[in-house]
Amino acid sequence: MITVSIVEDDKEIRESLAILLNGSPGFECIGKYESCEDAIVGIEAELPDVILMDISLPGMSGIEGIKSIKAKYDNVDFIILSIHENDEYVFDALCAGATGYLLKETPPVKILAAIEEVINGGSPMSTQIARMVVSSFKIKPSPDLTSREHEVLSNLCEGKSYKKIADTLFISEETVRRHLKNIYKKLEVHSKSEAVAKAIKERLV
Repeated sequence: MITVSIVEDDKEIRESLAILLNGSPGFECIGKYESCEDAIVGIEAELPDVILMDISLPGMSGIEGIKSIKAKYDNVDFIILSIHENDEYVFDALCAGATGYLLKETPPVKILAAIEEVINGGSPMSTQIARMVVSSFKIKPSPDLTSREHEVLSNLCEGKSYKKIADTLFISEETVRRHLKNIYKKLEVHSKSEAVAKAIKERLV
């Protein structure tokens, strides 16, 4: 069972997401909050696997909320669910620790698939967001990364899980993890979201 909490100030959207989750096999909504302040208090009682987080919220923003929660609960995955699709919001969200970024127009079935993707090690993004991210990677590769490491990083930035990266590059998942370990060390980061954020900021792919 994948447990999910929702941080969304629009009551209709919040309730619709909760109904979607609770009505889908393998998912359970264990928390609904209209602000980050409420979420920070609420998740102490029951920590979810994934948090669906809006960006524009009353009081603390979703991005600041992610930073605050990540500082205490690093294992929680965040998927941004927002109307914003400019590169500044995407970059800031990834830097804060978000694992995925979806637009609110995303169909319900794809939201569920994105949650599963995150649990399986992927970084799901709406098509528009993924296209924007990929279009920003038009700079020559960093000399510090090998060609294979660039391929792994590029696939990671496209939101692929470790298994999908392995299948795409015809290597084992263990080899993918080994490459990622080297990438994290060279980029001086500690997670896939930080690696993707740095790749976007410094145009490494």
